[in-house]
Amino acid sequence: MATPFPPIVHHPAFRAEMPAGHRFPMDKFARLAAVLEAEGVAGPAGFVRPEPIDLESLLLVHDQAYVRGVIDLTLPADVARRVGLPNTESVARRAQAAVGGTLAAARLALAHGIACNTAGGSHHAQADTGAGFCVFNDVAVAARRLLAEGRVGQVLVVDLDVHQGDGTARIFEGDPSVFTFSMHAEKNFPARKATSDLDVDLPDGMDDGAYLEKLGEILPDLLARVAPDLVFFNAGVDPHADDKLGRLSLSDEGLARREAFVLGSCLEREIPVAGVIGGGYDADIDRLAHRHALLHRAAREALGA
Repeated sequence: MATPFPPIVHHPAFRAEMPAGHRFPMDKFARLAAVLEAEGVAGPAGFVRPEPIDLESLLLVHDQAYVRGVIDLTLPADVARRVGLPNTESVARRAQAAVGGTLAAARLALAHGIACNTAGGSHHAQADTGAGFCVFNDVAVAARRLLAEGRVGQVLVVDLDVHQGDGTARIFEGDPSVFTFSMHAEKNFPARKATSDLDVDLPDGMDDGAYLEKLGEILPDLLARVAPDLVFFNAGVDPHADDKLGRLSLSDEGLARREAFVLGSCLEREIPVAGVIGGGYDADIDRLAHRHALLHRAAREALGA
């Protein structure tokens, strides 16, 4: 019997044009897609191409003035600096495509049990501003859209990027329909943390064993307690020991075990899970793309198990 293929969402617009020398590794999105194609992870049908997110869905989360500033290329200079990406048509198109990709992945997860975006995880974006290379908060928009449609009643965000999901925490503060869980490096960005429903601050240099033990203590009980209709999994690879912006010490093997544990924990409880790639910062784009591909490989293995 053939191994099932998880739906994988990709759009060429995920790679925006950037100024030469910019420190955000924009080329990783196209390279990730090429790696997944070469390995056949997306299966014979290939990638699912999402529609860019619509304005109405963005406004379920973001202030209209901020959304218009992004799309009309009129962001104030201080806001653009906070975002850390140029306020250009290419970046705006990328942001809309990435949010559409996460919403598409969430819909596919509800239908198939698991689906992954090849972008997404822009968890620093808040209602009225972007920050930390995050323009629109794709997970927040997708969650609000599905809640508004009545497709789900309870959402759990499992954010394992090395940085706290502060924007997501602030957006859903006081909203019991979305439970936010962030496990991150305590001393990393942002300096001023938000308050998630559950925050786990990790010390510098934590390695595979200690990290996976901590996650194992938390996630199964959390899934049982929250009983979500859908999980959004931010599989940032910046906890890796070689990441330029991380402070933890995970290996490729440790990240692969993490992805398998999260996806397997959801699927064995028949909880749909939508994966987004989150952060990852390495000058070697090929090495970084292969690191991000661990999520999509784990999704295929989880379906075939």
